Amino acid sequence: MPGTRRLPHERGVTDLPIPLRRLLFAALALLLAWAQLRLAWAVLCPGGWSAWEILAFFCLLATAPWSALSAANSLTGLLILLLARDPPAAVLPALRTADPDRPPMLATAIAVCIRNEDMGAVLPPLGALLGPLPRDRFTLWLLSDTQDPAAAAAEEAAIDAFRAAHPDDAARIRYRRRTANTGFKAGNVMDFLDHHAAGQDLMLCLDADSAMTPRAVRRLVACMEADPQLAIVQQLIVGRPAAAAFPRLFQFGMRAGMRAWATGQAWWQASEGPYWGHNAIIRIAPFREHCRLGPLPDGSQILSHDQVEAVRLHAAGWKVMCLPEEDGSMEGNPPALPEFLVRDRRWAAGNMQYGALLRLPGMTWMGRWQLLQAILLFLGTPLWVALLPLGVIQAATQGMGAVPLGALLALMLLSWGMLKAPKLCGYAEVLAKPRRAATYDGRRAFLRGAAAEILFTTLLDPIVTTNKAWFLALLPFGVRTGWAPQNRAERGVAWADAARLLWGQTAFGAAIALVLLAAAPAALPWVLPWIAGLILAIPFCVVTAAPGFSLLLAREGVAATPEEIAGR
Repeated sequence: MPGTRRLPHERGVTDLPIPLRRLLFAALALLLAWAQLRLAWAVLCPGGWSAWEILAFFCLLATAPWSALSAANSLTGLLILLLARDPPAAVLPALRTADPDRPPMLATAIAVCIRNEDMGAVLPPLGALLGPLPRDRFTLWLLSDTQDPAAAAAEEAAIDAFRAAHPDDAARIRYRRRTANTGFKAGNVMDFLDHHAAGQDLMLCLDADSAMTPRAVRRLVACMEADPQLAIVQQLIVGRPAAAAFPRLFQFGMRAGMRAWATGQAWWQASEGPYWGHNAIIRIAPFREHCRLGPLPDGSQILSHDQVEAVRLHAAGWKVMCLPEEDGSMEGNPPALPEFLVRDRRWAAGNMQYGALLRLPGMTWMGRWQLLQAILLFLGTPLWVALLPLGVIQAATQGMGAVPLGALLALMLLSWGMLKAPKLCGYAEVLAKPRRAATYDGRRAFLRGAAAEILFTTLLDPIVTTNKAWFLALLPFGVRTGWAPQNRAERGVAWADAARLLWGQTAFGAAIALVLLAAAPAALPWVLPWIAGLILAIPFCVVTAAPGFSLLLAREGVAATPEEIAGR
């Protein structure tokens, strides 16, 4: 019934007018940025300002918006997660009246975009999803952009076998393959909507590695039926249970962090929220009308289409909202570091394209902020990398004598805490809620997983940050990336392959260490947490993909997810 999902103490926070929410959020973000920059000033100004200190302060000034945004989103989200009886309903009002048990009235196309995929991995989750859904309201569409004839033949044969294995659902399992992948995934989806979606009201957009439960899908459909102004409801996405060490550790922290981040962001962005391209329900009519993407001003195709589509719907007066609930919505993560770095470069290239769209007419100011936020996610990485050589030069030329070490430690801890606030807040929520901790086998098991993940990301972050910084530095000089087929299969990484990929990071970290050892050894402990990841990049890559290490983590239950624990 309407209104039954909220307690009186929740209404004060969740019923605040949207402008006031945004004002309070901005004040929190500015306060956090001021605290970081005030500490930076205290660290850098004693003894006067050298050129290196001025440049270092500029780097911190330019990265402060993203750091503050990260922390403010997370702290806001944590407050709602701890105080609201039903946090998702607190930020998505349609949930208060949506009834996933009621027979759906709207027809939904489940659209799965595929390209050179292992169909043996793609199809089983779809069979488990489709079977319990009403046959007169849900149709499965496999939308192929596979270009190689042999791969396409194998793909079609696998789908024919899938139909034969599900005879009751065979009539609603459809397959369409394009002969050219014009417009990448966005072009694939729009081609489907133009030529094959007649009679469908909604589209559930899935990636090849997506997995959703029938109840999660029916909940999304119920939200769309509860609020006809919703154009997209984007559900939170968590990693599927993984045997390989790399995705296992990565997604343990990502899961906790996204819950806090997305809840906080949904509170202040409200109906002008994000779209992440999959595991989302879409109202077909407004999407087809407003989200047809042409080329950029330079003629290139848009790579990261999802947020542009959300911004266009905002501008047209439609709601795009987030359901910050992880239950029943999963995806696969890159199986090893090489695939992770490739994905990061592709995302960086796509997000940097948004700069050409910021001045286009017809967007809301929140839409422009959404695009700017996506740019900031990657734009700050070269500046974080630049801080390292700037600090080394300063230490080598002037030593550490004038540096207030207490303020330096406070600055480093605050900066780390702001950047890691999503995970830290997510971890705090689990530890504060016995029922949620129980899904991880209790607080002790959860803390062990959190500690392993923090160590993992301490080594990973310098590698990833340097990878993105080098790519962005070369982007203006013609380096390009596109939507190449992705390897999703778990695999080991040979030492020689890791060395070819990561020799640059290793050399960079070793050079920093040697310079400091020679010129300012007292400064070395201060940068060791960062350069350790660079120096150990090659063994880190090999070990986190090694079957033996992966088996050890799984056997000991380190960083096990609730789904893995429930399936034992």
